[in-house]
Amino acid sequence: MRFTSEQRLDDGTVEREFTLGETPGTLWTPASPEPAPLILMAHNNGLPKGDPRLVARARRSAAYGYAVATIDAPGCGDRPRTAADERARAELRRAMRAGEPVDEIFESFIGPLVEMAAPEWWATLDALLALPGIGGPVGYSGWTALGIRLAVTEPRIAAAGFFAGGYVPRAQRAQARQVTVPLLFLLQWDDEGNPRQRALDLFDAFGTKEKTLHANLGGHTGTPWFEVEDGNRFFDRHLK
Repeated sequence: MRFTSEQRLDDGTVEREFTLGETPGTLWTPASPEPAPLILMAHNNGLPKGDPRLVARARRSAAYGYAVATIDAPGCGDRPRTAADERARAELRRAMRAGEPVDEIFESFIGPLVEMAAPEWWATLDALLALPGIGGPVGYSGWTALGIRLAVTEPRIAAAGFFAGGYVPRAQRAQARQVTVPLLFLLQWDDEGNPRQRALDLFDAFGTKEKTLHANLGGHTGTPWFEVEDGNRFFDRHLK
């Protein structure tokens, strides 16, 4: 892991950009001298790590006393996309404009994206836990499809917060019953691109015996800010 920049924010949080192989990421660490529990934070369907909503969430969680890390998925942020990626995304835009079904298009590129992203997150987690000032346990927050994959395959993840917005491929929906860590599931009731009933069915499928659903009125990007605070309290219960 190679750090490429560092800045100290007004609250004492240190924000550092890093690269791990070809994977770019950002790490926020709190001002506390004590080793901090770690939250892995991924945006739905691999939006850039610099997305303002993700950065705001990460900085708030760091102010709560957590180390927080995010990385760009393959083909996201400044990482190059393949020709197949570009074709799939162009077809998705065309189908959405025409009001056509889009599930199979999502399946064609979100499924492979999850499979490419998961090993990079495993490697990033190994590198982060080797750093001074970061300890376990580990939480996950954000992109549901990737979160299911990691929660099922990575025993160091002790709790997870998933955002219901975003397509979840069939493979991850089938894995949902294997998710056994405590779970907080956030649903925007009027999310125009993600059918409500499918999200409710997914929540019902999760195998954990400790799962909580928070549903709020509003569209895809309308998650209330107080859910960030509730999410941090959720992680306090399970990581501290």
